[in-house]
Amino acid sequence: MGIAVDSLEDGLPIVAVDFAPNVEGRPGVFHGGATSGLLETAGYAALRSALADREVQPQLKPVNITVQFLSAAKNRTTYAKARITKLGRRNANLTVEAWQEDRKRPVATAVMNILVVSPEV
Repeated sequence: MGIAVDSLEDGLPIVAVDFAPNVEGRPGVFHGGATSGLLETAGYAALRSALADREVQPQLKPVNITVQFLSAAKNRTTYAKARITKLGRRNANLTVEAWQEDRKRPVATAVMNILVVSPEV
């Protein structure tokens, strides 16, 4: 999809994807699946960043991801950033927002519950 880290804020990545034919749904608008993929990628990027100081990177398994589409994402760059609301030894809870030009007007949000599985030693 072309998702890349755009910048870091508070130690967590802001990811971005440019509008292109591979993310287009109806003409001039992001496909809902592309928007969902951006939100999910932002969530995993934040979680990996928060877990980077651990010696072993655990496996992350989605338990539940709920996406709320708030408005149509038009044909411009879309950004997303996650906030980790809880990071325990076995699970993590995150909220994610995606926006375009105005961060105060998100186009979609997500709530993610992730199982954190440490590899057997």
